[in-house]
Amino acid sequence: MMWRKRILSLGTCAALAACEMIDYHPYDGRLDGDTSRGVNATNIARIEQACASKDTIRFIFMGDTQRAYDETEDFVEHANGLEGIDFIIHGGDYTEFGLKKEFEWNDDILSRLAIPYVGLIGNHDIIGNGDEVFRKIFGPENFAFTAGDVKFVCLNTNAIEYDYSQYVPDFPFIEAELADSALHRRTIVAMHAPPGCEQFNNNVKNVFQYYIKRFPSLLFCLHAHNHSVSATDLFGDGIVYYGCANIAKRSYLLFTITPDNYTYEVVDF
Repeated sequence: MMWRKRILSLGTCAALAACEMIDYHPYDGRLDGDTSRGVNATNIARIEQACASKDTIRFIFMGDTQRAYDETEDFVEHANGLEGIDFIIHGGDYTEFGLKKEFEWNDDILSRLAIPYVGLIGNHDIIGNGDEVFRKIFGPENFAFTAGDVKFVCLNTNAIEYDYSQYVPDFPFIEAELADSALHRRTIVAMHAPPGCEQFNNNVKNVFQYYIKRFPSLLFCLHAHNHSVSATDLFGDGIVYYGCANIAKRSYLLFTITPDNYTYEVVDF
């Protein structure tokens, strides 16, 4: 009996030693070895270098890829066949439940893009410890970059997920970007959840609008979250908030920024 027990014990140890045999908790923050890191920082460097001398830029805004893996794969194939697109902005919600595997599945698909892309954080991406996984894959949830003479300010606006326990929107971050905007002629602000929706801290929505309008020549704002295409002057002050559909609807927004103006179109694929 003792001999059998020892064999069983050794066998159990061997099984536990094999990493592929261990199934971690779905909210475990450890990432698989082949998952990309620093997506935003890496791609921002590519975008800024490629667009530095351009006076016209073209970019795609899309989002809400959660649970739509087939459609996301089709989008990647479609986008890789386009010409003259400088970059892609993903408006957030890679996941439905903030699970590590959901992030990794999306990252595996989107990493096949030939066009550099950056990603915002969505409200579903914060569930559990999803925001920790997001930071490991993409970097900080508030970030900014420059394309041509346009500064893109990308913000976490999913206040309700933090139970109002921290700055969301992050006004100190916005103030720092305002102080660093003297060299930028124009600005675009992107977020997942727009003012007025259930995720936004609507106690400060007017303050938020006051802050972002201080950026040089604010052209417009971008958001995802609502799963529908929209173009709305939310505050009646001439600043249009453009919303994209979720990727399951096989749709995205394509913007062209010229020296004096901009145009956009809704593209189905």
